[in-house]
Amino acid sequence: MPATPSDPPGLSRLRPALPSPLQPAADDRFERHGVRLLLKRDDLIHQDLPGNKWRKLAPNLLAAAGRPVLTFGGAYSNHLRATAAAGRLLGFRTVGVVRGDELAHRPLNPSLAQCAADGMRLHFVDRRTYRAKADPQVLAGLLSAHGECEVIPEGGSNAMAAQGCTELGRELLGRADVAAVACGTGGTLAGLAAGLAPGQRALGIPVLRGGFLGDAVRDLQREAFGGPAGTWSLDERFHFGGYARTTPGLHAFADDFEDRHGLPIERLYVAKLLYALTELAGQGAFPAGTTVAAVITGRPDPTEPPGAPQKPPGGH
Repeated sequence: MPATPSDPPGLSRLRPALPSPLQPAADDRFERHGVRLLLKRDDLIHQDLPGNKWRKLAPNLLAAAGRPVLTFGGAYSNHLRATAAAGRLLGFRTVGVVRGDELAHRPLNPSLAQCAADGMRLHFVDRRTYRAKADPQVLAGLLSAHGECEVIPEGGSNAMAAQGCTELGRELLGRADVAAVACGTGGTLAGLAAGLAPGQRALGIPVLRGGFLGDAVRDLQREAFGGPAGTWSLDERFHFGGYARTTPGLHAFADDFEDRHGLPIERLYVAKLLYALTELAGQGAFPAGTTVAAVITGRPDPTEPPGAPQKPPGGH
């Protein structure tokens, strides 16, 4: 099995803060139902590679061993930004394949501008080509254009990423009954569930529509662990219209949570997770006496102000 993010000799100079803190969050919306809420502060792991970005990228970067990395994302992809930052910090070349060839002739948005500033070469493709990004011919064309590269999939989710995220589950052993995480491509949930002990369960809150995530998690666990690993489930009711979609109500909830707990809330993943958990607690979904750990996978996007209007769909 590849080295885990807690023991990366090539990445240790980045000084990740592991294990991430587990903080109690006194909240009457949970306590009145006998539920204890904890916040697993993965957003504090690293300034440039926070949360599941560190846990998923670290084993992939170890495997790349300093070779150039080519990966994929939308116009506002946190994964692209984290990969570009890793390239800058560790001194390897990065290529970002960006969905939407129409973007090539426009000024870079702040997210892509940050990728470029960190040295990432941006390659824009039309949406049809992007959907076929796993096709061997498409990959061959990209590698022909950019040279031999280590290819990391969209969102960083592959077998190595899932293996890296098992450490998240291990850090919660004996600490929570339910470990909950927002999901984009499924890699974090696949690894989290595998790292938990019998009697614990993982809960995924998808931020995309489509109902495809269950199959994705099962496929990742098969590739990473040889078959099903741990107990997990999905609740697909809290995507707020899909990836990068938000509502005024969600922003109001996030503002209130920030005021209650002094925690900056990232809107596209973390706000949806915390909203879902609050609703589920109110619905009696967690028996009295349950301890729920919410994995805070990232911090607010530094390229836009809090409460900014929803962005067009754009990656993970």
